[in-house]
Amino acid sequence: MHRANFDPNTVQMSRLLSIRTGGCAEDCGYCSHSAHYPTGLKASKLMEVERVVAEAAKAKEGGATRCCMGAAWRSPKERDMEAIVAMVRGVKALGMETCMTLGMLSTGQSAELAAAGLDYYNHNIDTSERFYSEIITTRTFADRLETLSNVRDAGIKVCAGGILSMGETADDRISMLVTLANLPSPPESVPINMLIPIPGSKLADAAPVDPIEFIRTIALARILMPQSHVCLSAGRGSRSPCQYRIEPRRSFRGKSCY
Repeated sequence: MHRANFDPNTVQMSRLLSIRTGGCAEDCGYCSHSAHYPTGLKASKLMEVERVVAEAAKAKEGGATRCCMGAAWRSPKERDMEAIVAMVRGVKALGMETCMTLGMLSTGQSAELAAAGLDYYNHNIDTSERFYSEIITTRTFADRLETLSNVRDAGIKVCAGGILSMGETADDRISMLVTLANLPSPPESVPINMLIPIPGSKLADAAPVDPIEFIRTIALARILMPQSHVCLSAGRGSRSPCQYRIEPRRSFRGKSCY
């Protein structure tokens, strides 16, 4: 299925940059940025545009073709949109694809980002609709889908996936992928994340998912969405001979899309 739709010898690499860290009002049980949990991560202000562009340039030198910029908040405030738009334009001027993850977006904000030339918007649905309220209570599953609809209607490509090993069942993983595959248009990118337990968070003691179950989920994503990039992001290092740590306070993390 993969070879029928992609060059089997090509991997697209993205670099993830936290442009605003900590202090988020959402209670996502997996997240180090949530203000609801004593994770030790302090809130920061929105990063300066010049610094974001400089970090993106370093990422390009390292082989990344897409820069994904993420802010820890429920949704962007209007006062922040000018700087966010400038970030998008600055990174695109480097010749890189741009991706943002800023929480929930209104139709107006989606249109503004589209006008700036944003290529992708990341907004994971995280898990199944059935299990969602066990992980997050400050917004609903329907809120997630509404943002995806706003982004798609604005003409921005969608990046949406989920997280494994949060206590969900195999049926929850299947349901999550079926939901994504049955959107009006499947996401162009589908990140499959493995939970990195954050000390102090709600899911700090969550049991790891079986490695074969992780692989099966990746395979199902590929079968259900054959023309989507399946991205291996958080936790992929724990399934590799090359072990490494992903620090929740680091600005840069990476992901690879197949």
